[in-house]
Amino acid sequence: MKTIKKTELILNADGSIYHLHALPGEIAETIFLVGDPERVPFVSKHFDTIEIKKQNREFVIHTGIKDGVRASVISTGIGTDNIDIVLNEIDALFNIDFKTYRIKEKLTVLKFIRIGTSGAIQSTLPIDTWVASEHAFGFDALGGYYPTSENKNCIDATNALLYKLSTVTGMESRPYFSSASPQLLSQLPLSIKFGITVTMPGFYAPQGRHLRAQPRYADDLIAFLSSQKFDEKAFTNIEMETAGIYLLASLLGHHAISLSAILANRITDEFSANPEKTIQTGIEEILNSFLKP
Repeated sequence: MKTIKKTELILNADGSIYHLHALPGEIAETIFLVGDPERVPFVSKHFDTIEIKKQNREFVIHTGIKDGVRASVISTGIGTDNIDIVLNEIDALFNIDFKTYRIKEKLTVLKFIRIGTSGAIQSTLPIDTWVASEHAFGFDALGGYYPTSENKNCIDATNALLYKLSTVTGMESRPYFSSASPQLLSQLPLSIKFGITVTMPGFYAPQGRHLRAQPRYADDLIAFLSSQKFDEKAFTNIEMETAGIYLLASLLGHHAISLSAILANRITDEFSANPEKTIQTGIEEILNSFLKP
């Protein structure tokens, strides 16, 4: 099996992996991803027991047991640059031998469940609802550094739409396409809607917002994205992590699903009056769906 260079798999003095500061065995095979470090205890408070609590930079890790099932909740911070760190390092904790620096012969398949927030780009999608991303289109550039053609059955249609998106918006970074795990999609509660998500590399100009700095792609960006369809389904929401999660999970052989609370509607200009309640209610329902004995 391949041996990894020590400058590529960087370990701390205690043997933990570089950014997460986690040791093999400290993260469960079912992993809930949240962006905000302060949201980690919102999830782990539902665990029956918590065996591990760690923090380094924006990466907070809680691992415990709920209803007899071991799970971890980890904060990623914002953006696909952090997703690149978190998913690669979690995979390494399971599938690379830290003593020999060799990839293991028997690989562990993980489940990544993102619990996030997002803005709707369809007027018919109410705030305070939840959306599961069936597919994601990434404008964040991460896809330029990895192969993105694994979804063979829809390459032609996808490439045509990606070309249209990149040319009509004038964006220099060509978008990429990634999909959720069908297995995890089948476990979702009925109250969660399905959608197609757009992942952007920032919160302001990349999502068509402008305060004092004028965006290059200004007022028509959200309107244009909201008018697009893939497989006869409209683009539903916009955020900053999902496409990268799906891309890396697919490349590494893991399952992933991204679930987003709709806290804003960019078409109707509404924002949730009680975002924390929406998030808390969704967390309980999601945990009950994915942590079954």
